[in-house]
Amino acid sequence: MGRGSTYATDGWTNVTPKILSYLGANKHLQTDHPLSIIRQRIVNYFYGAYRNQRGNPLFSVYDQMNPVVTVQQNFDNLLIPADHVSRQKSDCYYINQQHLLRAHTTAHQVELISGGLDNFLVVGEVYRRDEIDSTHYPVFHQADAVRLVTKDKLFERNPGLELFEETWSGTLPDPKLILPSSKFMDQTKQPCHTLEAVKLMEHEMKHVLVGLTKDLFGPRIKYRWVDTYFPFTQPSWELEIYFKDNWLEVLGCGIMRHEILQRSGVHQSIGYAFGVGLERLAMVLFDVPDIRLFWSNDSGFLSQFSEKDLHNLPKYKPISHYPQCTNDLSFWLPQDIEVDAGFSPNDFYDLVRSVAGDMVEQISLVDKFKHPKTGRSSVCFRIVYRHMERTLTQAEVNEIHKQIASASVDSFNVQIR
Repeated sequence: MGRGSTYATDGWTNVTPKILSYLGANKHLQTDHPLSIIRQRIVNYFYGAYRNQRGNPLFSVYDQMNPVVTVQQNFDNLLIPADHVSRQKSDCYYINQQHLLRAHTTAHQVELISGGLDNFLVVGEVYRRDEIDSTHYPVFHQADAVRLVTKDKLFERNPGLELFEETWSGTLPDPKLILPSSKFMDQTKQPCHTLEAVKLMEHEMKHVLVGLTKDLFGPRIKYRWVDTYFPFTQPSWELEIYFKDNWLEVLGCGIMRHEILQRSGVHQSIGYAFGVGLERLAMVLFDVPDIRLFWSNDSGFLSQFSEKDLHNLPKYKPISHYPQCTNDLSFWLPQDIEVDAGFSPNDFYDLVRSVAGDMVEQISLVDKFKHPKTGRSSVCFRIVYRHMERTLTQAEVNEIHKQIASASVDSFNVQIR
């Protein structure tokens, strides 16, 4: 696990053999794969957008970082509060209490900045426990970028301006102190930065990211900026595009929290960071209707894409429309256990993935019921089965459904209704 390393398991361990089987797949590096094409488009754009005086790209690219990270890398280094929902076992795949499969490529920021880097892209797969439908998969891919600049670079034309407020002491907060979640942080700027520094950095960042968006979606794409909150940037924004009569979020970004730079040994710079999901872009740009297709080895899917011309993005043509099979599964939870109070639907979704793999297209919790006399809670899940490459018979679906029911009894001590 994790490139030859071994890890002890404990009470936090919730990663399944099914999820571990994705390690090392590197779909973002697979020749002619849609995710690889999107990765190359992003990398090439940044190579062109930032060059040094000799004409060489400023940005370095890291696309094979180890996906096993520490809790400190994934959360603490990024100032994600201890009470933040993203730390919960129901949201992440923990190997043990101190290690997990990274939930975002941002987890590598501090180690790379500490190593002396100031312009870099990280691309790789990330792991999150989530619902099952056509747009969610427990493994997906992100590209994450950081750009740091010093006062001399930012204020080349205005050398009298400063990065930091005169009133700011420059002292590093207690590294153990991460304030509880608050979405009321001042989204104008951080207390340490001057308004001029933030506005100039914001202008550069937005100019570059709009340029990336136009490079991917065409020069006439309609877009808008939406103020948002991330624990590791302040202020923060999301960029949305108007696509097929809907506003679609394509990336998140912001001015990096200065505490993160200080923890990395960088004290005289300001930086921006952004993150984008490759599957989200690829589904839109290639018209791919189901996220499971990116994990298909079917030549009918893969042969439709080619890296020979990265700017000629073909629209996906369905190989075939295989019919759905839908079965419901209802069960009583153990006494005193309720949904989200002792029983997490994400635990059930992982169990289904382990038993049925990618034959399950979607699961929805269609009913919750509490018996007025016994006080026991019952749930009903609707499971939609559809294979990506062949027609499923109702008989084989029923057999898989029986296996899911049996595994649910063994794992959760439930009683099938």
